[in-house]
Amino acid sequence: MRILQTIKLAALALLIGVGFSVKEARAAESESIVVAGGCFWCVEADFERVRGVRDAVSGYTGGTVEDPTYKQVTGGDTGHYEAVKITFDPATISRKQILDMFFRSIDPTDAGGQFCDRGDSYRTAIFVSDSAEREVAQAAKQRAEAELGQTIVTPILEAAPFYEAEDYHQDYYKGTKLVLTRFGPKRQAEAYKRYRDACGRDERVRQLWGDAAPFAGS
Repeated sequence: MRILQTIKLAALALLIGVGFSVKEARAAESESIVVAGGCFWCVEADFERVRGVRDAVSGYTGGTVEDPTYKQVTGGDTGHYEAVKITFDPATISRKQILDMFFRSIDPTDAGGQFCDRGDSYRTAIFVSDSAEREVAQAAKQRAEAELGQTIVTPILEAAPFYEAEDYHQDYYKGTKLVLTRFGPKRQAEAYKRYRDACGRDERVRQLWGDAAPFAGS
């Protein structure tokens, strides 16, 4: 009986070890990039549909206040951007591809916000951690500027602490909670769609990028 117990415990330990190894391997294979593209609900909704993207989390970065609230950030006193941390599998999709898609999902000619959302927290930006990431971002910016034929004002900034936004902001675009909007009480998913349509995000992106816009109208 003791021998059987010992075998079972050894097998369990091996399975736990394998589980941790697989988890660590997956984590090592993942990369992340932080971008600001106006309303973080929209950026999150866009990129969570992309093959190879494992997660997209709404949050705040680039400011001076530790762990700010949504009210503080949108109040304009903290210097934070509404941002999204995109975690992806580089074997399936590259940083270059994500950045090319990002530029074509925003209005990178607008320095004062995005679409109907105005103010510092809605500015666009790309955050980089080292010279290699900066080089990829600069190249993506140059490609986008050449294609668009207009000056792109989206800056490439040094990475700063990223603070996850409040729980109610995560996956807002597919939420089922009832919320009060200017259109009346709506489920979050419907409220999000109405907001996006009313804000003119997809209309402006199509106007700028045409068929190169990866998400507008989809």
